[in-house]
Amino acid sequence: MPTVRALFFSLIFYPGTLLFVIAGLVAGLLSRPAMLAVVHAWARFHHSLAAGVLGVRTQVEGDLPAGPYLIAVKHQSMFETIEMLCLAPRHIVVLKRELADLPLWGAIARRYGVIAVDREAGPKALREMLAAAKAAKATGRPVVIYPEGTRVPPGEAPPLRPGFAGLYRALGMPVVPIAHDSGKLVGRGLDKKGGTVRFLIGEAIPPGLKREEIEARVHAAINALEASAP
Repeated sequence: MPTVRALFFSLIFYPGTLLFVIAGLVAGLLSRPAMLAVVHAWARFHHSLAAGVLGVRTQVEGDLPAGPYLIAVKHQSMFETIEMLCLAPRHIVVLKRELADLPLWGAIARRYGVIAVDREAGPKALREMLAAAKAAKATGRPVVIYPEGTRVPPGEAPPLRPGFAGLYRALGMPVVPIAHDSGKLVGRGLDKKGGTVRFLIGEAIPPGLKREEIEARVHAAINALEASAP
């Protein structure tokens, strides 16, 4: 039954996403607010579809503060990357350049607000990321980063990628860490089953800490649910 539900979800979600992308491109010709409204509607569409078809619901513990801040999120699946549009509307996300270069979807993502990183470009990529992040900070919008740099299976807690500390230092903003356990329910392809995904929003960590301390605190916070992972 979970496989059938996952297949049904895919048959609705991906064609539906294409329709939202087309609607977003058209809305973008009218106004930026119209395009933003389409993006947020897509996130709600995913949220409702995951709950109604897959039986995947969310439980959020804690609150995101108001104002600009850096949000560091555990990365286990595609689920949380879309759900963050519901938790922190209008955020700017740090993502790999390949995603920002995707046809159609990438155009919407760039207009919405992303910091695209070429992970193969080394120091040059870091400089470009920091320049884009400073421009993002000027907009007053929160910036979301997945500091592990890639999807991580449930139960694993790798060290943070160096770009996180550089971003933290350059932006000078407090960090709000978010732990979750989406990976136990939402895997790749048809590997999906029902249940509740917990999002645990940690307390804001002030700017200006040394690299070792900020990395240790964020690492511990985003992995706060790993002890209970299967």
